[in-house]
Amino acid sequence: MPGKDEHIRVLDFLEHGKSGQKDEPTAQGIGAEHYNLLEVVMRDEERPKGGEELYIGEGERDRVQYIKNKISYDDLTASAKSELKYVLQELIEEKEDEFVKFFNEATPVTPRRHAFELLPGIGSKHMQKLLDEREEKEFESLADVKERVPSLPDPKDTLVKRITNELKGDAKRNLFVGR
Repeated sequence: MPGKDEHIRVLDFLEHGKSGQKDEPTAQGIGAEHYNLLEVVMRDEERPKGGEELYIGEGERDRVQYIKNKISYDDLTASAKSELKYVLQELIEEKEDEFVKFFNEATPVTPRRHAFELLPGIGSKHMQKLLDEREEKEFESLADVKERVPSLPDPKDTLVKRITNELKGDAKRNLFVGR
């Protein structure tokens, strides 16, 4: 069962909602914990900006009236899609410890594939180097990963691409979205 998000980061704000739908102030956002894409209806006079965090958990919500629905990547506005990369970069920076833990603890996902190989731009050589380096000493940060495996594509960009692929439905197995 996919995890529920307590907070979302705003990707776009539609003052009058989507065309053809009820005229209500709607924000599109991504869950800060499980990366679910959601549309929420804002309380009157609320005009959230891109990247802003909103509470959507149980109990009293000060700015959000209700969660309208879970949406797919294709339901995002063009503005929301372009904002997504920047919001994901911020979330990865804020939750760096969790992503470093992934690099320190990732295991094979099938007998023939390691979780590292599911990341864009990482093949068997990068995977082996990551495994060798973490066996020697755990990674301390994403910068440490980049420094010790210099041929690796930038870890933060790689994670942004992977999460985006999962949101688009391009991944057979999710490593981050909905967990």
